[in-house]
Amino acid sequence: MGERVGVIGAGYVGLTSAACFTHLGHRVICVDNDQSKVDALDRGEITITEPGLAELVHDGLNCRRLRFSTAPETLSDVDFVLLCLPTPKGDGGNADVRVLEEVVATLPGLLKPGCVVVTKSTVPVGTGARLPELLGTPELPVVSNPEFLREGHAVEDFLNPDRIVLGSTEENRRAAERVAALYGETDAPVWFTDPASAELAKYASNAFLALKVSYVNILAELCEHYGADIREVGRLMGLDPRIGPAFLSPGPGWGGSCLPKDTAALLRTAEHAGVDFGILRDAMKANARQQAAVTRKIRRAVTGTSDGSLKGVRIGLLGLAFKAGTGDLRDSPALAIARELARGGAILTAYDPGVDSAGTDLVQVVDDPYLVAKDAAALVVLTEWPEFRELDWDRLAAAAERAVVVDARNLLDPAAVARAGFAHTGLGTDPNRRTR
Repeated sequence: MGERVGVIGAGYVGLTSAACFTHLGHRVICVDNDQSKVDALDRGEITITEPGLAELVHDGLNCRRLRFSTAPETLSDVDFVLLCLPTPKGDGGNADVRVLEEVVATLPGLLKPGCVVVTKSTVPVGTGARLPELLGTPELPVVSNPEFLREGHAVEDFLNPDRIVLGSTEENRRAAERVAALYGETDAPVWFTDPASAELAKYASNAFLALKVSYVNILAELCEHYGADIREVGRLMGLDPRIGPAFLSPGPGWGGSCLPKDTAALLRTAEHAGVDFGILRDAMKANARQQAAVTRKIRRAVTGTSDGSLKGVRIGLLGLAFKAGTGDLRDSPALAIARELARGGAILTAYDPGVDSAGTDLVQVVDDPYLVAKDAAALVVLTEWPEFRELDWDRLAAAAERAVVVDARNLLDPAAVARAGFAHTGLGTDPNRRTR
């Protein structure tokens, strides 16, 4: 029959965890304090863009192993409680754990003895050592189980993980083994460690990916200066198994719900410890510069100069989400660039297959990619949706005022768009064009 699992928080991580643990045969109750969200989930309405998630939720509801509630008391008979609560960037870059702490304080009078409290939220290093004090009882063992889910691949990553990390004290090792058993059907390698190492591994992993992206974006600028091609350089680097091919494509910068806040939190953690993490600080500065560099590249493509006026100029944007496969706009570099273009007076129209509305009046979001080209002085690819490669570029050229495309993801085939009449500008592929 599986275990009885409680999930607190029906956000991205919580909903994915609830649906996937149900799929693995467990009985799951997911609790959230947003009544409208719970009502929608009860009806099987999923607002998160994530392949396979809606199907798993529907299956769980239909087999009655998945329930949603706003009532904390529904957790009274569960064997595990997963904390999937927001820990956003707070003052000075520190992770804001107030919501998590408030919830933890309610658990001792709510959960039965022996229930394992599992932290899946990304939390500051040392949280695992503090939670037992907040709980005030040894009868609720605490285990750290950081998630390493990629947006757009979360269900796939959960059900086919490359590793499961569990952090606990020696006294709670048996509780960690019980958590490992929840994933039994995935047949993934399990790594047992101490709580602080598990917590730091999550921050360190995301920060390292951010470092890699900032590195390749700076390298792309160097390629432009010397006439090299970043696509070739990245491909050759990726052949080295010590480096690997992932995260070696330039773009408008890294964003999303994890990398910006996790890099900031890790930097603050280092500062608190008196450790100079200058390389991470520089990567964050390089990321901020990258958005400005792409904006200047767009200005140059449209006006001929990097500081030309965009007042009244129509620009079509292909992509607003921070990456393909999701509709997430949180800290999206695409949205940041749109904001800069709008501030310069540009009139913006955007299409993104994962975004219904940008939640802002700076850009008109349309439901047809060909509408972004209407009377546009330039098209800009800001999110790497594969379907953009397959667009009818002859049709786009006919609709545009000028056949100009700035490919900020190096997604397109330059020869293919050139055949349609487009002047193509990529990143790290245009000799002698400096962007900073």
